[in-house]
This record gives sequence, structure tokens and C-alpha cells, in this order.
Amino acid sequence: TACVRSNSNRAAICHLHRQLYGRRYPVLLVSTDGSTVRLRYSEPKRILMLPLDSSTLPEAERRARLRRQFPSKPKAKEEETFEGIDLDTYKKFWKK
Repeated sequence: TACVRSNSNRAAICHLHRQLYGRRYPVLLVSTDGSTVRLRYSEPKRILMLPLDSSTLPEAERRARLRRQFPSKPKAKEEETFEGIDLDTYKKFWKK
């Protein structure tokens, strides 16, 4: 059986597996206009970003953000055919 280290060093290696945290943690809140506010949050995070309201954006910028968020599907590539290849150029590679 493997020995599990259940001491303070375990938290430094991986994240804590908790559903509820017993205290509040200092977090930097970034609003949509770029201003920042320090507040106390229930989970240990560094930065929280508020979502951007797309109804206040100009039409061109809103479409550009949607294109970046949902890119178009890649086009299917056509399979290569051997009809246009001259086989005499590869004759030296064949076994005799």
C-alpha cells in the first residue's frame, strides 16, 4: 500500500479538495471597464473578471468577439489522387 502524506506539505503540491472553505480570501476583481477592486471571496483565487455585456458593444466589435468565441468549422481537405503523377520519375525506387 502507498503511504499518503496527510500534512501541510500536501496542500503545496496540489489544490485543496474542499467543497466549503472556512475563511474568506483576498481577491482582485476586474470590471469590464478595466477598473480593479480588492475584495474578500469565499474561494482562494487570484483574479475574478466580470463578464462583458455584449449589448453595449458596437456591432462590428460584437461580431468580432463572436467570431473569436465560435470559430468556423475547418473545411474538409480533398484527398490526393495519383492520376497526375508521372510514375517514371519514381522508377529508380522500385525493386528489380
